[in-house]
Parts: sequence; structure tokens; C-alpha cells
Amino acid sequence: MNLEIQTTTRTELIDITDSVRAIVKESGIKNGICVISTPHTTSAIIVNENERRLRVDILGMLETLVPENKSYAHNSIDNNADAHLRAVLLGMSEIIPIEDGHIILGTWQRILFVELDGPRNRNVNVTIIEK
Repeated sequence: MNLEIQTTTRTELIDITDSVRAIVKESGIKNGICVISTPHTTSAIIVNENERRLRVDILGMLETLVPENKSYAHNSIDNNADAHLRAVLLGMSEIIPIEDGHIILGTWQRILFVELDGPRNRNVNVTIIEK
């Protein structure tokens, strides 16, 4: 299954948990795993709390670790090397267990799509594997 996402800023975190839950429910799979992945080299999938100040902190951490306005070799091609490097740090997928038809997340855990080079139209792949 494919989720389409329209991002609105260069960097942002978008909560896709409810959409993933709906896909799992629609699948009818009771037990297995759910793989959430992004096919884009300048985006990521993470699991964390979706709290406004924490989202600001996550984006701030990425800016500290991989500054946007630095002279990167790749910038001579697309001027988005920082987005690629940040995606390397975060990763392109998450695997979440499915039990009794529900994804298993902690109380505050949410599935977040991370835009690193927007705004863009993006896709997220949700693959469900039955146990």
C-alpha cells in the first residue's frame, strides 16, 4: 500500500500513525509485521513522540549535526547534500509488530515521516507481512 504525502516546508515531521493503522486494519492481518519505508533519498521514517517542542528539538539536532549551509561536494549537483546526509542518519524505514490486528507502539510512540528537502509530493510504502 502507498501513502501520498504533500509536505509544506523544507524540513518537517508528519505524523502518519493513523494512516498506517488504517492500512493494517484494512489488510485484515492479525499477526505479523508492518514495514513502513520511504523510497526517497531525502526523507526518512522514524518512531518517536509527536510533541511540538520535541519536533523542534529533532530538527534542531539535525541542523547541528549536518548544517544546511555548509560546502558539501554534492551541492554542486542539487544543493541538497544536507538532506541526503540527514536521511543517512535517520534511516528510510521502521518495522513495527502487528498483534491481534493492531500495530504495537508504546504509549507515546508515533510513526513520523521526516521531510528533509521539501516541499514535495512524497510517497510512503506500507508493507504488511503475515506471521
